[in-house]
Amino acid sequence: MGFFQRLKQGLKKTRGGFTEKVDELVVNTREIDEDFYDELMDILILGDVGVAASEDIIGKLRERVAQRGVKDTRAARGILKEIIIEEMNIPRPVLKWPLVMFVVGVNGVGKTTTVGKLALRFQEIGHSVILAAADTFRAAADEQLSIWAQRANVPLIRGGEGADPASVVYDAIQAAKARNNDLLIVDTAGRLHNKKNLMDELGKMRRIIDREYPEAGMRCMLILDATTGQNGIQQAKQFKEAVEIGGIILTKLDGTAKGGIAIAIKKELNIPVWYIGVGEGIDDLQAFDARQFADALFGDEEEKGA
Repeated sequence: MGFFQRLKQGLKKTRGGFTEKVDELVVNTREIDEDFYDELMDILILGDVGVAASEDIIGKLRERVAQRGVKDTRAARGILKEIIIEEMNIPRPVLKWPLVMFVVGVNGVGKTTTVGKLALRFQEIGHSVILAAADTFRAAADEQLSIWAQRANVPLIRGGEGADPASVVYDAIQAAKARNNDLLIVDTAGRLHNKKNLMDELGKMRRIIDREYPEAGMRCMLILDATTGQNGIQQAKQFKEAVEIGGIILTKLDGTAKGGIAIAIKKELNIPVWYIGVGEGIDDLQAFDARQFADALFGDEEEKGA
């Protein structure tokens, strides 16, 4: 099964809670009136697109329907999809090599597994990767990451349980420079976004990277669990205050009917979604493409060798 079909399968719950309701509205509505827009707004909000993003999308839909003289609700559905693609489509910046990818997020979002999958992805396209086990609070974290490092055949720098995470990052930077690695991926401990001391620790690790490895590009990647919906947006806002977030990795999209969170991210955060996860398999973490996502969400396209 190609990724597009896995994506369609992964968004099955969201289509049931979002797209199917849009389609039902389209079929049962004769004309585009205020009731149509109000019901569409409700569908967007219930799908976790968020109030601000929903209002913006409906506003743009009104404008384009009027400008184009659209009377058919099916045509309005097509315009809605067009706007949603635009809402999600934030160009990703060109990566600067060598690169440090600093992975953060709250507990339980799948950080360590995602780090391992990222290592495999970059290794497979020819980049030399090194991992840093800076989650020194969770006893099984470095063991879990060690398994992924072995699978990806990449070195792992670890400090052991209770070690200072900042010292692990320091050691990993020295190792990356000595080995001329392209990519250093730092796995950090899960932390509550409202715990100031833990958030300050992230800032400390970030400062070490800036000081010790100024020649490297830096991308702080925030892992969000799609099943948390709008709460994930609030988490992201708190993390942005502690570290500069360069991209979002949205996991567990297959486990939620509220995948509209992917649409809300641009409006609320203006941060690009880099990767999405739609399953537990190694290949279920893929680069995010707004059009492909919308095609899978609206069920309009068949797989084209994806």
